[in-house]
Amino acid sequence: MTTSLVDVASSDATLRGFLHGLPGVDRVGADQRAAALATRSIKTAAKAHAIDLAISMVDLTTLEGADTPGKVRAMCAKAVHPDPTDPSVPRVAAVCVYPDLVADAVRALSGSGVKVASVATAFPSGRSSLEVKVADTALAVAAGADEIDMVIDRGAFLAGDYRTVYEQVAAVKAACGAAHLKVILETGELATYDNVRRASWLAMLAGADFIKTSTGKVSPAATLPVTLIMLEAVRDFRERTGRVVGVKPAGGIRTTKDAIKNLVLVKETAGEDWLTPDRFRLGASSLLNDLLMQRQKLTSGRYAGPDYFTVD
Repeated sequence: MTTSLVDVASSDATLRGFLHGLPGVDRVGADQRAAALATRSIKTAAKAHAIDLAISMVDLTTLEGADTPGKVRAMCAKAVHPDPTDPSVPRVAAVCVYPDLVADAVRALSGSGVKVASVATAFPSGRSSLEVKVADTALAVAAGADEIDMVIDRGAFLAGDYRTVYEQVAAVKAACGAAHLKVILETGELATYDNVRRASWLAMLAGADFIKTSTGKVSPAATLPVTLIMLEAVRDFRERTGRVVGVKPAGGIRTTKDAIKNLVLVKETAGEDWLTPDRFRLGASSLLNDLLMQRQKLTSGRYAGPDYFTVD
């Protein structure tokens, strides 16, 4: 049964009461379940499907101060044709760049079906005024971004100022227009699993289309127990409201084994209907090459040399 939660954020008191009324997370239980699911064995045929699915879910990312238009164009070419020698390799889901490089990515990806995502809102700290965050978002959207990855103000959240975080997410969502909003919780700074659950619900209540673990700039980033908790949150949110929200673990996912562990987690927690790029993404800069090497190993029986694929 779906239930409206429209009045939950009507005041500081009701919002706090709702978030602190969520069921507590059994830390030991979450750790053990994530560890158990990570041991699932994937056979050859299923592994080939899982690798292609993971490739299609990758947000190929470059978020460095030294990024250039040329680097972005090269990354976009790889996003569309991850292995130029094998046209059967699926394209990735999106390319994620800083706002000032969105226009370069849009031009490079025109007609490809690969989305352009942009970090905004004073990434990665989130420490700026709401006016600056909204303006940052509006500039990226005006340049053609399909998706905005915003960061919450962790200081406000940890201080219990949930209303400020809610209002900021809602304002950025409004500035997104038709673009989708991915809300980064930076779970490595939230200290407890209960806070991860509360932050997940807070972001969804404020309008997030995706909830994302991390910026990739803080450790720990996308741990399996944290992703499990976020998947439980989107599952329960859909049961409560009927609205679907995606999940994006990001940071520290480097190998095919890491990716497949996450896919198993999705299937067993949120369900098979989340196994699509519209509902699950993998934020990574180095994962794609390992997926390509493992794919080639399954296809040809041998690994490519270390210089076969471009370095991102």
